[in-house]
Amino acid sequence: MDIEIADGSGFCFGVRRAVNLALRAAEDHGRRTVTLGPLVHNPLVVERLEAKGIRAVEEVAGDADVVVLRAHGTPAPQEESLRRRRLEIVDATCPFVKRAQRHARALREEGYQVVILGDRAHPEVASVRSYAGDDAVVVESADDLPVALGPRVGVMAQTTQPEEAFLRLVRRLAPGAAEVRVVNTVCRSTAARRAETEKLASRVQVMIVLGGRRSHNTRELARVSRLAGVDTHHIERARELQRQWFRNVGHVGVAAGASTPDEAIEDVVRRIRSFEEPFVSDGPAFSRPGGSGTPSPPLA
Repeated sequence: MDIEIADGSGFCFGVRRAVNLALRAAEDHGRRTVTLGPLVHNPLVVERLEAKGIRAVEEVAGDADVVVLRAHGTPAPQEESLRRRRLEIVDATCPFVKRAQRHARALREEGYQVVILGDRAHPEVASVRSYAGDDAVVVESADDLPVALGPRVGVMAQTTQPEEAFLRLVRRLAPGAAEVRVVNTVCRSTAARRAETEKLASRVQVMIVLGGRRSHNTRELARVSRLAGVDTHHIERARELQRQWFRNVGHVGVAAGASTPDEAIEDVVRRIRSFEEPFVSDGPAFSRPGGSGTPSPPLA
């Protein structure tokens, strides 16, 4: 059985930075460290941090000395409240989310009504919206637009949104507003990961998409894989794999979300290999397009 991993799978820059900041905070300070909400949307990463004494909390009580702000960002009022308490703050917000927050604030200050394309329930969207003003609107698709908007509209997107969905929204807004200011906040890394997953899905028999079920970018990978017409399974852990998925299958694709550790990808490949009967392997466990087949080093 051939197992091929989509190029770019695993930790993105923002997630790797956030995890390293959290681990360093716990090691350097030697004090009670918490993350405000899960640092990233991956249960394996959250469990790893908990093993290092870094708890995920929704409210910071008196039993914390160091607070790590999640990669998805923190609503402005909540962050300001923490800083007034003079807690030690480690800002692990993804730089691309920080950029979106700055643009939301700038659009508001320049008099635009801000429209954000994104998942209303997602913490990144909540954090960006908090900078965009009381009249900001969150829509989940171009069809979700309200009937009436102001004459000057600023439009932006959750970083993990598909670029084609963002362009549809812009086209829908343009005829109805006197002025539309477009700020493309879609993450290029996320877009590239989605494109690589789509290409891989077109040439395999089964796709395994690995990552948190609450992870928007991972759900997008599963969506584009299914749209390619291939049998697709979204899992969080290797133990969820089932032998019958691979019966009479010769070519398997694996794609992983931006908050999925390399070791989790390796566990998936090993478990798929264990389903082979008989199991014979004298080469690398898997291959990445254009690569040597050697997995990337573990997180520092």
